[in-house]
Amino acid sequence: MELRNQPVQGADVVMETEGHIASCATASATRTLRSQSPSACQYVHRTGPGRPSCCPSGPGEEGQGRTLTMHDTRESDNGIVPQKSSNQAQLCLREGVEGRPLTKGNTCQSPAARTQSRGPASRGLGRVRQAAKRDKHLQFTALFHHLTPQLLCESFYALERQAASGVDGVTWDSYKANLGENLRALHARLHQGRYRTQPLRRVFIPKADGTQRPLGIACLEDKIVQQAVVSVLSTIYEGDFLGFSYGFRPGRSPHDALDALAVGLVKQKVWWVLDADIQQFYDTLDRHWLRRFLQHRIGDKRLLRLINKWLEIDIIDDDGQKTKPARGIAQGLVIGPLLSNLYLHYVFDLWSQAWRKKRASGDVIITRFADDIVLGFQYQQEAAHFMSELTERLGAFGLTLHPVKTRLIEFGRFAAERRRQRGQGKPETFEFLGFVHICSQRHRDQRFTVKRRTIKKRMRKQLQAIKATLMRRRHDPVPHLGAWLRRVVQGHYNYYGVPGNMQSLKSFQGQVERYWFRALRRRSQRHRMPWSRFRSLAKRWIPKPCIVHPYPDTRFDARHPR
Repeated sequence: MELRNQPVQGADVVMETEGHIASCATASATRTLRSQSPSACQYVHRTGPGRPSCCPSGPGEEGQGRTLTMHDTRESDNGIVPQKSSNQAQLCLREGVEGRPLTKGNTCQSPAARTQSRGPASRGLGRVRQAAKRDKHLQFTALFHHLTPQLLCESFYALERQAASGVDGVTWDSYKANLGENLRALHARLHQGRYRTQPLRRVFIPKADGTQRPLGIACLEDKIVQQAVVSVLSTIYEGDFLGFSYGFRPGRSPHDALDALAVGLVKQKVWWVLDADIQQFYDTLDRHWLRRFLQHRIGDKRLLRLINKWLEIDIIDDDGQKTKPARGIAQGLVIGPLLSNLYLHYVFDLWSQAWRKKRASGDVIITRFADDIVLGFQYQQEAAHFMSELTERLGAFGLTLHPVKTRLIEFGRFAAERRRQRGQGKPETFEFLGFVHICSQRHRDQRFTVKRRTIKKRMRKQLQAIKATLMRRRHDPVPHLGAWLRRVVQGHYNYYGVPGNMQSLKSFQGQVERYWFRALRRRSQRHRMPWSRFRSLAKRWIPKPCIVHPYPDTRFDARHPR
């Protein structure tokens, strides 16, 4: 099956004029009157009193042909008036000179569906999405032409503006200075086969366990094209991905995964939890299997060749040495999260869903965010069998479970009582998406609940970074430093402000105040900052701890009504 959307040839990305002119295609002199276009006249949108304005077709159109531009983002002050053709035009229809008044109603609305990011969606991609939903086994053979100048422009504005530059040193602001010409040249290179990927610049960032994580920083144009390809592929795979997959998907956040896990642990019969962690997932991923998984739904050879360029991309280290890894995906690519979700969709999601339906006799819950997986089981024997079979399943695709981080623990409403009878102390805890999950009870009715606390290692790491920044910027004006602290502290509350985590939030606030107080007293050799004076500064600039998120069942039930 081939779904085509005519590419825009020479479309301007940046529209600066408000007028528009669309001319009907004039039939050839050898054609008959019966085969010509319905109208051979030219329709002119007036942008001022007696002053028509012309503009090339914009990026929102699907192609250039006989179809007039009916839905344009610009406005006309007056109605559409006909422009009479010359007497030499023998094939001009005599009835084609009637004028039309302005249409009443919501004429500015576009018939295209809105995307989840509240941006305009291509009608061609909308048809791809509908076809993908109708047939889960349909292979798309024509997708490359959806990489239009408009999609490249939307992808450019979707990138992080303050992100680090690649090996070419081009930043977001410098590329925007000549955005129209740059995107037109990029679009031409893509469709003419002259697009070449540039090597990644490798940097290392520290992890919570003390190790370093390698990241590959791509050039800006590579990021733009990758974001555009992600937009095209997401229209197909978003309908295929299962509901318990939450990582890096539009409309889904880490807190949605946390809510689903908390609700499943409380409301389902879950007595055992398997905390599975895939060891070095991005570095050990098998590219051969990834290409085969892509070919299940993607049959466009040009698009597959483009994706393969990013899989085989070179990496330049700090010393200038160029390397090309034989396995895995470079972390930091814009398309990396989508490819990782696609790989685990075929390796883990579909297999675990079938195992739960066919092999499990008790309740089983599954929550996956990228390569972090948490499963809940009713029976310990089924959990042990699943863990053994999961190890074999991942090994067949070049993946392994982390021997230390992967654990099977007793958890749930009866865990505390059973462990107390065996003399084993409190139930074990597990970590997921920055929170420690603890078996607890509600104060008002002593019913089982899951308490979530901030992981101490992560909070300690963030506090050390704040302390270093405060000491480095201690001579900055107090209002500037206070405004920066307010943003950092409020951002911490926005993520970790869940019910039951108030104690961790207060501890974070108190430690930030102490670090700022020490930094202000180190501005000179004299201690001119008493604690009483600092209290007023802290009250003004550092926000108080607050719970931002609702209870898990409240938000989960609102998003998944039964």
